[in-house]
Amino acid sequence: MAEVESFTLDHTAVKAPYVRLISVERGPRGDAISNFDVRFVQPNEGEIPTAGLHTIEHLIAAQLRDHLDGVIDISPFGCRTGFHLIVWGEPAVVDVVAGIRESLRFIAEKAEWADVPGVSAVECGNYRDHSLHSAREWSKVILDQGISLDAFERVGV
Repeated sequence: MAEVESFTLDHTAVKAPYVRLISVERGPRGDAISNFDVRFVQPNEGEIPTAGLHTIEHLIAAQLRDHLDGVIDISPFGCRTGFHLIVWGEPAVVDVVAGIRESLRFIAEKAEWADVPGVSAVECGNYRDHSLHSAREWSKVILDQGISLDAFERVGV
């Protein structure tokens, strides 16, 4: 069975919130695709409720593209502690953090229900499971804690 990097990470050693470069893969033409661990909640100590995480997912998917070039996808972890971010190229962690921070700031301070994309039965597979209130509150908590540039030490918060 293939080894999955996230299952080899010592989840007891990390210090969330942080952004961590997991890997850079190269396509057949040499194009780089970077995979980031965007961890918002300390593993095994808490989790973002599903409705709030779902709304953060929809908002951050749109917002992050305004602040970071090359976003392919940002998808929540099943453990509800953060997201995988997949991007073209090799952006610096500091630039990813800046984009995440601006996206969360929008969610925490400005987002209205009309800003949340993809919330109808046509656009979303579970459109009834959203909470803008929870998304705002969690975004505030994450911003207040600061997003570290290092998964194992609080750096650049």
